[in-house]
Amino acid sequence: MNGPEIHVDFAPELHLFVPAKRRQGRSAVVTDGVSTLGHVVESLGVPLTEAGRLFADGREVPVSHIPTAGEVVEVRAVERPQKVPGAPLRFLLDVHLGTLARRLRLLGVDAAYESEDIGDPALAALSAREQRVMLSRDRGLLHRRELWAGAYVYSHRTEEQLRDVLSRFTPALAPWTRCTACNAPLRQADKESVGDRLEQGTRSTYDVFAECGSCGRVYWRGAHHASLEAIVDEAVREFGGPGGG
Repeated sequence: MNGPEIHVDFAPELHLFVPAKRRQGRSAVVTDGVSTLGHVVESLGVPLTEAGRLFADGREVPVSHIPTAGEVVEVRAVERPQKVPGAPLRFLLDVHLGTLARRLRLLGVDAAYESEDIGDPALAALSAREQRVMLSRDRGLLHRRELWAGAYVYSHRTEEQLRDVLSRFTPALAPWTRCTACNAPLRQADKESVGDRLEQGTRSTYDVFAECGSCGRVYWRGAHHASLEAIVDEAVREFGGPGGG
């Protein structure tokens, strides 16, 4: 670039996206005089999914603002909880976030998941077509213009990922209502209707069942229920049940 010089200050939450030299406060950036502020922010490494309010010389400006020489730009982080207008809140997760997808489904959150790597263009198009918030740790994917909405998942650890998503978007929680395998709603089932899909020990030990209306998977309160219940109880205690916190 060879144009007006501006000065940019990124919020601490955004420092992981920018080079070390831009993490110490205000730093100079030479622009081309025609690109939008949104383009400048992204060119410095920050996906617009993670950029919140933008200020130029103390006044709030849109991402379409064209910076002028000498402006001091402040880039804030996304405010939490983040509201996503225009569609029911639902998510799309990439191939690396399968465990997080199953945790969200356990809590009754609509979380589509691609178990195979279909590529960034296809994921972005699916996000737009189904109006789903794209969750990913792939910064390049979150830069794609086709995305309907997106969010960077900041942690490697599933427990922290789950808390991050729940605190950022506060989705309504409806535990035990969604198939963790395929994301479809569950329905109550009697033992007679699902008996041919159960092992003998399960048939003789349990009486309460649910089944997925899409993939046919059967659920009951088996050996792993206690650990799953602990996950559910903690999430509901911190983030609330139906309707969010």
